[in-house]
Amino acid sequence: MPARSYRKKRVRPKRAGRVLAYEDASFLDAPGARPIRILAEYLEPKARFEEFDVEDTVVFFGSARLIPRDEAEKRLKVARAKGGDVKAARRALAMSRYYEDARALARRLTEWSKRLKTGGRRFIVCTGGGPGIMEAANRGASEAKGINAGLNVELPHEQADNPYITRELNFEFHYFFMRKFWFVYLAKAIVIFPGGFGTLDELFEILTLVQTRKLTKAMPIVLYGNDFWSEAVNLEALVERGTIDAEDLNLLFRTDSVDDAFEYLTRELKTRALALPGGRL
Repeated sequence: MPARSYRKKRVRPKRAGRVLAYEDASFLDAPGARPIRILAEYLEPKARFEEFDVEDTVVFFGSARLIPRDEAEKRLKVARAKGGDVKAARRALAMSRYYEDARALARRLTEWSKRLKTGGRRFIVCTGGGPGIMEAANRGASEAKGINAGLNVELPHEQADNPYITRELNFEFHYFFMRKFWFVYLAKAIVIFPGGFGTLDELFEILTLVQTRKLTKAMPIVLYGNDFWSEAVNLEALVERGTIDAEDLNLLFRTDSVDDAFEYLTRELKTRALALPGGRL
């Protein structure tokens, strides 16, 4: 990869027995340097996004466990032939529709964004950088020949980054809260596919920020997969018990259709983000 301006390093003469503080690994890894590490996870991604002229993003959340349809079909065939877990293989095949839908939606959004005459790179696809729905969205954007971002996080059981992320925008975070900051800071829209605890955490954090108006920008949120979400999260029960307002349900656009999601997102982005540019945390 050619040298980038944000990575240029000043050359200093080496002096025996003397180490600059910001080159002292034992200090930088110590508890006392935590503020420096946190600041680095703000400044380094900022420099890279600016280097590639990324103005804003569309963020895809969803399960890391979902697989492409062709892979699911192969697993079902093997399970039937070799006495494997056919029930699990059938479930994986049924859920693979969300992988394919995320891939298709990301591809269409990327093709649309590339045609905009706005200057800068607008509404690039951004994910958590791992497998499953994250891979599907990065893959769709890559198939549309658009740059896309992956915000990986360091975990005890290392999450492998997917191969479709634009390599210069493939990030690795230690702090979950800094990763979440970058998910939201550049986002102009959120698409949430079926997922587990991590996806639920991301969904409710975004909803909290929007409901409490900690976000000063319009944020269309698509909740994709009606059957899944109606079983996984009963938001209507919160209304019935008075813990949220009925109007809070309007913070979400629910759909099972790539066409509907695409039309909603592009309409909202044209009306809000393009007509009224700007808006930050």
